[in-house]
Amino acid sequence: MNTVLDTIHNRVSLRKYADRPISDEHMDLILDAAIAAPTAGNQCLYSILMIRDPKTKEALSESCDFQPFIAKAPVILIFAADQQKWFDYFSAQGVKAFAKHTGMSFEAPQESDLILACEDALIAAQNAVIAAESLGIGSCYIGDIMENYEYHKELLGLEDWVFPVCMLCLGYYEPHTVRVQQKRFKREFLVFEERYRKLTTEELERMFEDKAKEFVEKNRYGAENFAQMFYARKTGAVFSKEMARSVRVALKKWDGRKL
Repeated sequence: MNTVLDTIHNRVSLRKYADRPISDEHMDLILDAAIAAPTAGNQCLYSILMIRDPKTKEALSESCDFQPFIAKAPVILIFAADQQKWFDYFSAQGVKAFAKHTGMSFEAPQESDLILACEDALIAAQNAVIAAESLGIGSCYIGDIMENYEYHKELLGLEDWVFPVCMLCLGYYEPHTVRVQQKRFKREFLVFEERYRKLTTEELERMFEDKAKEFVEKNRYGAENFAQMFYARKTGAVFSKEMARSVRVALKKWDGRKL
């Protein structure tokens, strides 16, 4: 028996929570686990916003694609890619003058810095998820926090080089919660030896065989198969377009311009 692996495989996305607050002791353990996560160059390129205020949770439930359960989560954690702190530190410590003196260019964070900070933030978030699960606290990832960039920037007081990558809703499991494990794709379609391999049409059909069973012939999109239906419902949907727009707006700040 391996309790860590049991915790990982037993977890489900939880959207209905017991009506009780998360204890301070448990929150401390969750946050400490998040901060203990691997991080690029030990920089901790993220910030964690802990949301408990009912008004803010209600606002987030509406701005994140109108999902009422968000407002009912006892605690929300927002993990943001954050290069602001480091560059504020650079400015305070005379790095610009140092760079000029030594012939280096002092530049604003750029796209690669954002991606690196996103990695840090997401690794920390997953540590929080597993720690919470081990304490009987369920979680649900919300990627919609990347939408409505301007609104969330103001709501959460975010600086230009702070971008909300993901949001976690946390709450204790209700007694006798029925855990429904979602089937993942088989390993053969996800793990490749040494080099990436493009899947054949036949392999793709086998990969999506179970998901294709979810296709409903009479669907509101006029789709003729699962792929068309999924694209219309997710990838090509309005919320997906808004997420793309928001990320493009945020990226304009991470342009590597000379400071």
